[in-house]
Amino acid sequence: MKAVIMAGGFGTRIHPLTINMPKPMIPLVNRPIMLHIMELLQKHGISDVILLLYHQPEIIKNFFGDGSEFGMRITYVTPLEDFGTAGAVKAAAKYLDERFMIISGDLLTDFDLSQVIAFHEKKKAQATITLTSVKDPLQFGVVITDREDRITKFLEKPGWGEVFSDTINTGIYVLEPEVLDLIPAGENRDWSKDIFPRMLEEGRPLYGCGMQGYWADVGNTDSYLEACRDIASHRIEVKMKERAVRDDIYLGEEALVEERDLSLLKGMVVLGDNSHVLGKVRMKNCVVGRNCVIEDGTELENAVLWDNVYVKKGSSIKGAVLCNNVRLGQKVIVEEGAVIADETTIGNGAHIKQDVKVWPRKVIESGSIVTTNLIWGEKWRRSLFEGAQVRGLTNIELTPEFSAKLGAAYGSTLPKDAFVLCGRDAIRSSRMLKRSFVGGLLSAGVNVRDTKMVSLPVLRYKLTTFGEVGGVQFRQSPEDPAATEIVFFDGEGNEVSSTATKGIERIFYKENFRRVHFSEPGGISEIPRIYDFYREGFLRAIDADVLRKTAPKVVVDLNHSPAGNVLPGILAELGCEVIELNSHVSEDRPGSTPEQAVRTMDQLSRIVVTLGATAGFWMGPSGERVRLVDETGAVLSEDDALVTLAALCCRAERQGSLVLPVPAPLAVEEFARESGLTVVRTKADGRSIVEAARGRNVQFAASMDGRFAFPPFQANFDALFTVAKTLELLGRTDRTLSQIRRSIPHRAFRHIQLPCPWDYKGGIMRKMSEDSVDREASFIDGVKVQISGDWALVLPDQLLPMVHIYAEAADEKRADKLIEAYREKVERWKGELQGA
Repeated sequence: MKAVIMAGGFGTRIHPLTINMPKPMIPLVNRPIMLHIMELLQKHGISDVILLLYHQPEIIKNFFGDGSEFGMRITYVTPLEDFGTAGAVKAAAKYLDERFMIISGDLLTDFDLSQVIAFHEKKKAQATITLTSVKDPLQFGVVITDREDRITKFLEKPGWGEVFSDTINTGIYVLEPEVLDLIPAGENRDWSKDIFPRMLEEGRPLYGCGMQGYWADVGNTDSYLEACRDIASHRIEVKMKERAVRDDIYLGEEALVEERDLSLLKGMVVLGDNSHVLGKVRMKNCVVGRNCVIEDGTELENAVLWDNVYVKKGSSIKGAVLCNNVRLGQKVIVEEGAVIADETTIGNGAHIKQDVKVWPRKVIESGSIVTTNLIWGEKWRRSLFEGAQVRGLTNIELTPEFSAKLGAAYGSTLPKDAFVLCGRDAIRSSRMLKRSFVGGLLSAGVNVRDTKMVSLPVLRYKLTTFGEVGGVQFRQSPEDPAATEIVFFDGEGNEVSSTATKGIERIFYKENFRRVHFSEPGGISEIPRIYDFYREGFLRAIDADVLRKTAPKVVVDLNHSPAGNVLPGILAELGCEVIELNSHVSEDRPGSTPEQAVRTMDQLSRIVVTLGATAGFWMGPSGERVRLVDETGAVLSEDDALVTLAALCCRAERQGSLVLPVPAPLAVEEFARESGLTVVRTKADGRSIVEAARGRNVQFAASMDGRFAFPPFQANFDALFTVAKTLELLGRTDRTLSQIRRSIPHRAFRHIQLPCPWDYKGGIMRKMSEDSVDREASFIDGVKVQISGDWALVLPDQLLPMVHIYAEAADEKRADKLIEAYREKVERWKGELQGA
């Protein structure tokens, strides 16, 4: 039987370890990761392998040769293009005329591969996927099987709302050769995204073989260090070429420990060929490569040193990686999680802080305190995006230099000569960062249409027309006035997809920017009539006659935002009597505390009552969020506002559909059904809601955080239009907001948040799925269970280490009981996972 080893990846996520070598060649206890895989295959009777190469193939070929030195027979295949995981295997089809195994060259595992092969034969499968359970399934493909181990569903790198199990695809497959007939030659295809789903759809025998044992995807620097620790603690046993001189002490040829008393060496210590430890050096759970020198008084713990590393007196290295040819001066401190890449020199007394990554060939002067990652003179970030936005402390994490690089990375993902909208809020720091970002875009040959200071719904409305491939808005973070958020949108005005953000991140990290010829930079133009364009569409979508007839009095707190430049004028033109609060646009708004926010809403409430206004509205600073106050002065919560506006829409429209997130109260379903409308449930994130709102005949869409959309105008969230549309609907129904609220069937709604480590989320969702097996449940977003007309939902947060629990019942007592029952379940499951 043959095996195909996937060894062509770029290893972007594990930079800077892979700057100068392909990922399968990264050393684990002084031997390439892929060599450990070959030895595992050999152990299970497989010695004929095909290596699929792409990135830096010569390094792999030079090391392994024809494989005879390692007892293997190696055939190399190097596709001309990146054909994806399945397309690359298709390129080797002429060598695969019998059953074969596929395994990644960057895994560390001790799975019983013979058991997997036997399972495949027993099931008479065309394809068998090796499965295992992990703590964090988000970064892998989740696989669902039935009781016969037949695969029923794939979730390729899901969000937390889609994680119904912690059983994942390990990237180890056993295949029959006829499976290759499903892959078109010379085309990009992926096993998990294309081929296996097609086999599932066609009803082919596709099985999942669950395995116990050690398995690690060495995908980033943290997982690399964790794999090294696991070897040291004997969670997995691997071969080593160094000889054992004492329990867990291994020395290579010509290796020297000057201090003959080995009591200073604790745990597993591996010293490669010709490496010298001089004087009293404390070492615990360390791997040292070839030709290294470690001087007296040094302390190493959980450290990994590659080849030709020199560490001078009195230095301390804990939980860090020093790559080839690194030089450390005296009394250097390298903290946990740090990675120092090839040929870097660090001066005396320097301090490398926790998790700092230093790219190759850097010189760090003596006495430096390195607190941020050092790539080419600038900071490297582990993950740029949170959803569709990049967020950081202004001028500390988000600097003009960072912003320019981000703009260049974004521009490099777009077609040359394309047009992009760039806007900002009123804050000066937003303008500073936006200007740097625009420079990066221009350098990539992308043209910028500068909207300058603009309310976000106006920018998104322009994107729904034509002419631009995307848009970016810079704004002060509502949670932290010291932070800036950079939000990215696609050509339809929706938040960009995770695929798009990963593309931007990949280019940002590799600095593989498109730099156009000096005569080809993009240009900057303005859209002077963007508000007029928005206003014209706004007025076409509203029933002006109703508003002029009812002439509502409305109090609007504009929150010092750019909405003040457009909304009051439109409302006045429609015949409304407008009382503006905080309409002055401020460039240095300090933000508001929770106490100030409460006082702001209390003031708005009192003014509405005093003036006898129809309603009051508070505008979010970006123009998307809105809060409502009815004519009695009652301040509506975000949940109340959602239900009230949905009810108002149903009463006025009498046809069409409403798009609501899964956690939205069930009360909406009742009055929607009575009014002849349907409710479409979707995931709770903004992108999913807006995508669903673009459907046919959608009248209203809402999020759980006070953002609303009326798709006959635009499917994107728009607080400005929400104000006018609410007044129009009140006029058409001849009702007040308080009357609409009283007409809604009362149901008790509850929502709590529980802290939950990332490692436990997958396990909790698996337990929730198992707990719900005998109940009516839905899995659109999280796991939602129906219980005698009531319901409960467990939903992991996409961006934070927490879990949301929602419940709704016919009365307060039942809702409290239901939310408490699921709180106790989640807490118990967390305890079980912690003790496992």
